[in-house]
Amino acid sequence: MVTPLLGQDTLDAEGTDRLVEHLIEGGVAGIFILGTTGEAQSLSYRLRREFVARVSARVAGRVPVLVGVTDTAFAESVSLGDFAADHGASGLVAAAPYYASVSQAELADYFSALADVLPLPLYLYNMPSCVKVMLELPTVLQLAAHPNIAGLKDSSANMTYFASLLHQLGGREDFALYVGPEEITGEAVLMGADGGINGGANLFPRLYTAMFAAADRGDLAEVRRLQRMIERVSGTVYSLVPGGSAYLRGLKAAAGLLGLCSPLPALPWRSLDEAAAKKLATALETLDLGTFKQ
Repeated sequence: MVTPLLGQDTLDAEGTDRLVEHLIEGGVAGIFILGTTGEAQSLSYRLRREFVARVSARVAGRVPVLVGVTDTAFAESVSLGDFAADHGASGLVAAAPYYASVSQAELADYFSALADVLPLPLYLYNMPSCVKVMLELPTVLQLAAHPNIAGLKDSSANMTYFASLLHQLGGREDFALYVGPEEITGEAVLMGADGGINGGANLFPRLYTAMFAAADRGDLAEVRRLQRMIERVSGTVYSLVPGGSAYLRGLKAAAGLLGLCSPLPALPWRSLDEAAAKKLATALETLDLGTFKQ
């Protein structure tokens, strides 16, 4: 879920409520906040807590809420985890601490220590493009034995790596495997993944829940049909400007154009310029998603 903002330290509270309802009405099985799409690293600790409290209260137990606690400071991850637990979250998600270079042995020690003290199940988050380190397979296998580590979200987009995870850990009822990039979610679920955690579901949740359902029942023809639609969303929304910020800036702009929430991204990213915003508005109007566009 994106974090709707009215200012750099001001939550779009009404937009947050609308987006939660939009996601739940769209059939999502859970909501993950303060991840990469949630711009957690750019938000104040005060705003993160306000957002956790607002989302949790609005969800009111209808679906599980997972809260990202990734941080460079161990104590801050634990503190936010405690706050999330107090407000009814179901689980916590952490990527590797960024900035400092860490070895695989240090990562295993770090996540084990975190899982030892967190009050909720911990999900590992493999996001090498952002934290600059990969959670390698032996490290994941070691951590999967921890009783408070419940699964992993992989956003590496490396299907060879993910297939190895499925081979080693797939089918375990106490350890879930999710994929981040929506362009490969159908493929991953067909291979045995437990689901996808996809940013595009902010916009068109029914499309992504339908993709999961089709892949889960092995309906290859329907997966192919829905995959083409997801590729249209990706090609329309995430490539309007150059650079690594294109995905998030496009996603937030589209959420604004669809009337879901404010389009403002957190600094250092900027809103789309007028020309790109007009191009996106035209593209959204003509986007062919059938009933999933509603």
